Amino acid sequence: MSIASILATGCCCEKSDEGKAPAPLTIDNALTDTEKAEGKFTAEVMWKMARIGAQTLSADGSKLLYAVTQYNLAENRGVSQLWIKDMATGEERALTDYSSTNHSAQWVDENTIAFMSNRSGSSQVWLMDADGSNVRQATNFDNDVEGFGIAGDKAFYVQRVKVAPLKGSDQYADMDKSKVRIYDDLMVRHWDYWDDGTYLHIFAAEYADGKIAEGVDIIGAESAWDAPLAPYFDCAEIRLSPDGQQLAYTCKPLTGTEYALSTDSDIFLYDFATKSTRNLSKEAATEEERFVGYDKYPVFSPDGKKIAWRSQRRPGNEADQQRLWVFDLETNSAKYITRNHDICATEVVWDGNEAMYFVLPWRATHQIAHIDLDGNLKFITEGDHDINTFTMAGGRIVANMNTISKAVELYDVDLATGALTQLTDVNREIYDNIKFGEVQKRWIKTTDGKEMLTWVILPPDFDPAKKYPTLLYCQGGPQSIVSQFWSYRWNFQLMAAQGYVIVAPNRRGCPSFGQEWTDQISGDYSGQNIQDYLAAIDQVSEEPWVDKERRGCVGASYGGYSTYYLAGVHEGRFKAFIAHCGIFNFESMYGHTEELFFVTNDYGGAYWDKENAIAQRSYANSPHKLVANWDTPIMIITGEKDYRIPYTQSLEAFTAARVRGIDARLVSFENEAHQVFQPQNSVVWNREFFGWLDKYLK
Repeated sequence: MSIASILATGCCCEKSDEGKAPAPLTIDNALTDTEKAEGKFTAEVMWKMARIGAQTLSADGSKLLYAVTQYNLAENRGVSQLWIKDMATGEERALTDYSSTNHSAQWVDENTIAFMSNRSGSSQVWLMDADGSNVRQATNFDNDVEGFGIAGDKAFYVQRVKVAPLKGSDQYADMDKSKVRIYDDLMVRHWDYWDDGTYLHIFAAEYADGKIAEGVDIIGAESAWDAPLAPYFDCAEIRLSPDGQQLAYTCKPLTGTEYALSTDSDIFLYDFATKSTRNLSKEAATEEERFVGYDKYPVFSPDGKKIAWRSQRRPGNEADQQRLWVFDLETNSAKYITRNHDICATEVVWDGNEAMYFVLPWRATHQIAHIDLDGNLKFITEGDHDINTFTMAGGRIVANMNTISKAVELYDVDLATGALTQLTDVNREIYDNIKFGEVQKRWIKTTDGKEMLTWVILPPDFDPAKKYPTLLYCQGGPQSIVSQFWSYRWNFQLMAAQGYVIVAPNRRGCPSFGQEWTDQISGDYSGQNIQDYLAAIDQVSEEPWVDKERRGCVGASYGGYSTYYLAGVHEGRFKAFIAHCGIFNFESMYGHTEELFFVTNDYGGAYWDKENAIAQRSYANSPHKLVANWDTPIMIITGEKDYRIPYTQSLEAFTAARVRGIDARLVSFENEAHQVFQPQNSVVWNREFFGWLDKYLK
């Protein structure tokens, strides 16, 4: 989520049970003597790591606010604290304790901080002085607040609103104990929840004397859609103008089947004085540019006269190029700023009123770049790292950055040289005592003569004279980068620490190598990208330290699909597979999933469209049609609340493997969705994951 300005906001905070204040949580994540002596990165050690969240600079750049989340594995929950750092002296301290979760902080003025907290038993907006004193409540609504922003004497907040009577008890008052849902159209569920007739709406409100008043629902009480957009509910899609008199936001005002098939979100502008709303995307439209794809993340210029946003041209394609547009509110005209560059622009921050900084995905890394309104582009940073977000104020930038070998820390960015100076060090004990493996950057020759960037991660204490079991990592998405990411779910260093070499290719479909590379995978799931995977594992396997008799293949989501498909065509390369929440049967997936625009775009169409050659090729190459070739042990992992790639796909695959006589194991998490987030579930996931690999590869 974007946290790139002092008006950054947060959504979807932790809720307490039944209006009760949360129980204080004890945090003691010091390494044990045994862990220090062994120096091995394990899942248990990983859950002792502190995780830096959103950061924001004060207006003069002198103070840095940031969130830190820590977990208590035994209690199976975490807590977020707010910290402040003096940029001149380097002094830092916690502003909140472990008695409640506090996050999404922003500066109201030089001495006042607004933040979200569940300390009252529900999620509300609170204020405190910059030294952590004088804590007071800014909202006390009946319903949870799930995001907010303050500028001048205006504010907005986000709450869930009951709109549609979709429950049986809604429609039949005398059947109040009925547990039935009734639908006449799509989408009946999304990501990890069923549509219950409630939606997130934005409320425009007055702010005075430290209080946010009850506001006006600017989405409309009868509007059966979310703003910010489902399923991520990212409040960075909402921005107040610097003077607080206007509110720009992202919305997709569609319902039912039209909503399921479309990515047509627009940028809207609400005026507090007139209480009127404009659709800037539609105003900007021309015969050449229709703005029928995603338009998201509006950002006001400092003078409030311009709004930048990210726009995707092709409807239904969520992986289309993220183009940077600017709408001039004085001339009511729009300009395509990145027209001459084959790049995507994310996390945009204005540099004055005539230029912008932004995060640029580039060659499997993420950098900060600068562009003016004439499209003149320059890189600010370089190197093998991921800059995820940044905050800018007072002429300085602080970046949130990680690598494959280091979790997120905050860094001061020298705008002249791009040099990065580390500001935080929340996991120093881990890095001082735990060993990590070398990360190699390789360019692999593909079967069609192109160069593919591939990361190879070696085990700690690597000995080139030995032979190691080796894993091919298959990325999800499918249009997502195998970058210098640090993940608490699929962690390359955690895999390497168990004695495995990891091969992680940026196969066709992975962004940051130009839009043609990204686009190629759509309609060709079984084609070139599969050959890219095989080229990567084959070429790295020529190294003397790769044991060709002990190779495995793992992946989640689209990577799970890749695992299923490779199980039918790998020609004996692999001795074990692991597929997490993967697509197994294209035809049933089309009916099981929720965002139909995705499968319609990536498969080429619906399975019943017999005249559609691309679609029919996709369905003809569904992994389930290759089960007759399966001959290798496979572990299948799923979340029972996963509605993106529903758990039924995993059940189909497990059934097929067992009926075929393949050694298989099903690991089903009843309270997880597409990813595993809960601490103890994560540790079990890792024990099962490595237990399976060790059984067949060691």
